Amino acid sequence: MSAPPEANAAAGTSLVLDAEALYRELLRGVRSLMGPETRLAGITSGGAWLVERLHQDLGLSEPVSVLSSALHRDDFAQRGMASSAQTQLHFDVNGADVLVLDDVLYTGRTVRAVINELYDYGRPGRVRLAVLVDRGGRQLPYAADFAAARVALPASQVLALARAEDGGFHFAIKEA
Repeated sequence: MSAPPEANAAAGTSLVLDAEALYRELLRGVRSLMGPETRLAGITSGGAWLVERLHQDLGLSEPVSVLSSALHRDDFAQRGMASSAQTQLHFDVNGADVLVLDDVLYTGRTVRAVINELYDYGRPGRVRLAVLVDRGGRQLPYAADFAAARVALPASQVLALARAEDGGFHFAIKEA
């Protein structure tokens, strides 16, 4: 696992994260994790945006694969299902080396849900995780194989990747 930069957002201070700089670090990390048979799959929506751009920057020709956590979430009754949240895998999962990408790793519940979703399509040979930001606060024992940064935020704040019309990334920090 990488040792990314760490940051804290204490009460009364503001945290500024350069999403484009973190994306470049993620690109470097993904290159180091990629093998000739590695397949990328992004978690909707932030991870899917990352995979779209990674495909372009890595020169990958296969269609972009996306994993949805919607059907396996333990809070499905509260969250419901977004209309755009559908899994689309363009590779045979059985025996595959799958690198799952997401924008922010927090409790681990989304990762658990997408791994369950992935196994609905077959039995991968290996599953790894790369994220832009690991914010700690895990409730389940999942860790990223690569994180471009580690930050500490109060539980009352939500960190989310946003994408501009030109495809550029930035972060939004909101109160929960």
